[in-house]
Amino acid sequence: MQFYKFKCLAGSDDRLRTYEDEKEEQDRNRELAAAVEEFNCSAPGGACCFLSRIKETTLTGGVILRRAGSPEQTAQALLERLGFQPRELETEEITLRMLRNLARTAYHEDLIDSDDMLYERFGLDPLINRRPPFVDYTESMLPALLKTKKTLLAETRKLLCGDTFAPELTRIFSGGKPRLTCGHPVHYTVDTDDADAARQMLTALLQALYAKGRLSGRKYVTVNADANDRLSEEQCEALYGMCEGGAVALRLWEPAFEDEEYTGNETETIETLCGFARRYRHKTLTVFLLPRASERLKKQIREELGDISLVELREDLADADRSRAYLKQLAKETGVRMDPALVEKVQPEKQYLPDELRKLFDEWFNEKLKTGVYPQYGAFASCRKEVAKAAPKGSAWDDLQEMIGLSEAKSVIGKALDYYKLQRIYKDRGVKQDRPAMHMVFTGNPGTAKTSAARLFARIMKENGLLSKGHLVEVGRSDLVARYVGWTAKTVQEKFKAAMGGALFIDEAYSLVDDRGGSFGDEAINTIVQEMENRREDLVVIFAGYPDEMEKFLDKNPGLRSRIAFHVPFADYSAEELSDIAKLIGKQKGIVFSDDALEKLRAVFEAARLQPDFGNGRYARNAVEQAKMNMASRLLTTDLAAVTKETLTTIEEADIDLPTVKKAVRTNVIGFCA
Repeated sequence: MQFYKFKCLAGSDDRLRTYEDEKEEQDRNRELAAAVEEFNCSAPGGACCFLSRIKETTLTGGVILRRAGSPEQTAQALLERLGFQPRELETEEITLRMLRNLARTAYHEDLIDSDDMLYERFGLDPLINRRPPFVDYTESMLPALLKTKKTLLAETRKLLCGDTFAPELTRIFSGGKPRLTCGHPVHYTVDTDDADAARQMLTALLQALYAKGRLSGRKYVTVNADANDRLSEEQCEALYGMCEGGAVALRLWEPAFEDEEYTGNETETIETLCGFARRYRHKTLTVFLLPRASERLKKQIREELGDISLVELREDLADADRSRAYLKQLAKETGVRMDPALVEKVQPEKQYLPDELRKLFDEWFNEKLKTGVYPQYGAFASCRKEVAKAAPKGSAWDDLQEMIGLSEAKSVIGKALDYYKLQRIYKDRGVKQDRPAMHMVFTGNPGTAKTSAARLFARIMKENGLLSKGHLVEVGRSDLVARYVGWTAKTVQEKFKAAMGGALFIDEAYSLVDDRGGSFGDEAINTIVQEMENRREDLVVIFAGYPDEMEKFLDKNPGLRSRIAFHVPFADYSAEELSDIAKLIGKQKGIVFSDDALEKLRAVFEAARLQPDFGNGRYARNAVEQAKMNMASRLLTTDLAAVTKETLTTIEEADIDLPTVKKAVRTNVIGFCA
């Protein structure tokens, strides 16, 4: 299906005069609209043509061809049916978006009765009045100038993809031009991690096919398929129908890791797209744009496509000589004189992909601009270097540093930030690395500020550009394990979805483990492992709990241990640190401790730390609250008229309670013992 805009001059006609009365102009346009509708009802081959605007002697309109045909003839036939004598008729192929603008203008000018009816007639309504779920796609147009085989061969050699492209270009240009577009003997995959290279390779391929008449139009669409979203089959149907005679490019990503199975959503996405590729195989060309290392993805695509043949187009691996020649060519194109430092970047025994060479060139070129072309900017460091040396920024980092104690936890969190920033530098330099996991384990006894630190850590990641939102979602076993079969996985997925862009804090994670195989807890853990992989780009999962129990938990689940990057220990607070916490809590509440009260408080904390159920920071908070109540009782027994403001806000030694020491209970055992 192709869309065209036409424009022409019309001979002298009384209907083209400028109307002083707006109603007369409306009546004329409505009369023309009725004649246009009558023409379209009888137009051969499902063609459609309409007027969009009449301005003096210039007529503008649109043409829709369901099958290959002549837009000039269709527009000429309509204008002659309307009684005009068209001259200098011009047509140009346009996108659906541009056609929609023409149709909207025609509707406002009363030259068509309804633009919605126009879309419904050609099955385009799902793409115009879109309803969720959506299909993410963009329309593009090939250049109008046809390119020869020689030109395209030179372009693909320049792109360093000639090894696979040259044989296919030879096949495409073999033989004569077909009398009409009559199907596609093969479809294609374009394998590269470079989005710009993928676009250029796709364009070169489609230009060759269009030049040889295997595509009837210059319009094509690129679909960006996100495996985590459900596709609208109605919109996919409309897209493939709109592209009959043209091409659909499907940009897919490897959604999970090589040692994992696909999830239900990912399988459904691939099945849906391949289903339309099969159904429209002879009407619409499909080109799969895939990551370079995507054998598992390609395997499933082949299984879904069945007896369809695929031609693989991919970038070449260049040896040292070819790599140097490529870099010299890039330098020549920029007009900057090359120096030996550029080719010296090529290692003799290594083979390079084009995107690796382009990154080497960009590094050299950036430095060349500042040292040779514009030396006045030589003192300015690159953003990468600034990022590398920059300290973590933001108020959350300051808040973490101000927290009392947690020296080891602060150190590990600082190292984690450095690690993630380095991965970003690796990515910028094009150094191949495994995608870094940001998941963590916080181990410590109750009251050691694990939740508070997790909340600050999420904010720190946001403030340093490593997470998009920086919020914290706190869950426990009861929030993840459902009561009925089949509900747990969905419940876990919903929590992960809510935490996207931030951190998911799973407290007492070991409670998910029980001794019954196939239990709801096992289902929760399996789903957690899967979601950790699928969403690791913009989500941190933090498991928290007692040190010993967390170690046992990870031992039972090696899949979890392998996905956790950092173990952050939270030590018990010392008596001095607890005293500082108590003073901080008091300050926040507007009270202070006398020196005697602080001395007694330290002794209280020393004794409390020996108890098995010691609560760390929570104990300090409770101690302050108890002291406040004791202070109130003490003050009410005094002459309040003589009490000063300082007295009202000072906790004295008498207000501090000594902890009750819990003694071990001895159990009498009947019988003999050693």
